[in-house]
Amino acid sequence: MLLKDAKVVAIGGGHGLGRVLSSLSFLEKNLTGIVTTTDNGGSTGRLRKRSSSIAWGDLRNCLTQLVDEDSIGSQLFNFRFDGQDELGGHNLGNLILFGLGQIQSRPLDSIKLVRRLLRVKTPVLPMSETPTDLIAFYPKGRCRVGELSVDEMPVMPKNLMLAPLVKTLDSCKKALEEADLIILGPGSFLTSVVPPLLVRDIVNGIIKSKAHCVFVENVVAENSPAGNITLDEKLNWLEENLGSMPINSVLAPDNIVSERLPVINCQLASQSVAHYHDKEKLLVALQQCLDNRLPSPTPLTQAVNS
Repeated sequence: MLLKDAKVVAIGGGHGLGRVLSSLSFLEKNLTGIVTTTDNGGSTGRLRKRSSSIAWGDLRNCLTQLVDEDSIGSQLFNFRFDGQDELGGHNLGNLILFGLGQIQSRPLDSIKLVRRLLRVKTPVLPMSETPTDLIAFYPKGRCRVGELSVDEMPVMPKNLMLAPLVKTLDSCKKALEEADLIILGPGSFLTSVVPPLLVRDIVNGIIKSKAHCVFVENVVAENSPAGNITLDEKLNWLEENLGSMPINSVLAPDNIVSERLPVINCQLASQSVAHYHDKEKLLVALQQCLDNRLPSPTPLTQAVNS
């Protein structure tokens, strides 16, 4: 199957998912983004403290990655106020989405309206419409709450969970069911890649899907506990926390190997920004995943029945 004919679901958060969506934007409606909504930092965190809501920042970033960066819409939604007053540091796109969220009946309605304004054909969906936060537990039982605290932990958490537990949208489940390729990452392992997998409907949807699921490693080690462990240690941690292994293969730089899963080693770093994935190289690697795709992973009892 050619990538241009495939139905693709990309899952994650931050700039990593935005980069993937931008690379695959030619797929239009055959591409779906499922976005992490647990961020509690920056402009998004300030808005969440003001009124309980999902995190809008990563959704806004993914939407603007799907339009021309020189367009008025992109400039409008990416504009950030400076100064030390109440507006200082806020992103205008976040404020627009937050405001729409206060007057629309559900977050998905706000996103659909912005998609129409920006003329974005690709569905960009929150992992859940219900506000939730990350909670990380140390090996000895202490915990940290919120994405910022998780990334600042000195060691990998023993467990990571969402509080409250949330469900995903029917449109997310439908996209996973129909997908040919599912992409996880790149981005912060604990705070971008893992949170959507903590939504049971999503991880079950990946496992039950006919799609090949590929995990895209970062081209530069991240500044978090996950940046200090090996690929196999990440995979073992993931299986222990999820009760299943939803991933079929991994795209990673040449020095990264695995005894658990097939790894396609390739140089994906952009020549202009070292920590960005080059769009053309990424497309070639994703096509290779489709060419060599394996059957979907066998689910464990915990994942199917919970």
